[in-house]
Amino acid sequence: MGDEPPADHASLLPRLAAERVVLRAFRPADAAALAAYRSDPAVARYQAWDTPLSEEQAAESIAGRARADPDQPGWTPYAVALDGVLIGDVGVNLHDNRMQADIGFTLASAFHGRGYATEAVGRVLDHLFLDRGLHRVSAECDPRNDASVRLLDRLGFRREGLRRANTWLRGEWADDLLFGLLAADYRAARG
Repeated sequence: MGDEPPADHASLLPRLAAERVVLRAFRPADAAALAAYRSDPAVARYQAWDTPLSEEQAAESIAGRARADPDQPGWTPYAVALDGVLIGDVGVNLHDNRMQADIGFTLASAFHGRGYATEAVGRVLDHLFLDRGLHRVSAECDPRNDASVRLLDRLGFRREGLRRANTWLRGEWADDLLFGLLAADYRAARG
């Protein structure tokens, strides 16, 4: 029962399989892993959420995520699982026009540097551009977050701007590096 997806809109969230990871709806059994990696200072360094995240808060978050409808504007979270174990997440924020989205991603530090995030985000991009026909996907990150900058570069995103001292984060003003990827560019790069 703990491995069953929650009710509500979870059945609407497609299961996306990549080479090594699967993107799926969050499950109640994911609460401990979600709390652990979202509480890790190395993972949370460039993120806006508060730490630590208790297991109870993670369970509440998962229950809230179950109500996300991927066809409606707003954030839809995908759990990133490796061999059935939650190792991170990818969020997609569908715009009101349903032709554009923002994307964000988080991976547990024990799984950094192995290509899992690139694989997960790449699979979501395939889904957004090839299956859903979106026109554009945007992303932003702190320019000091070298791993995220490299991931977005590797996936073909173009750097489109820098908002200097734009985000108040962990007691300091941080810059936002802006990225964009057009469907036409994505398809051309794939051949």
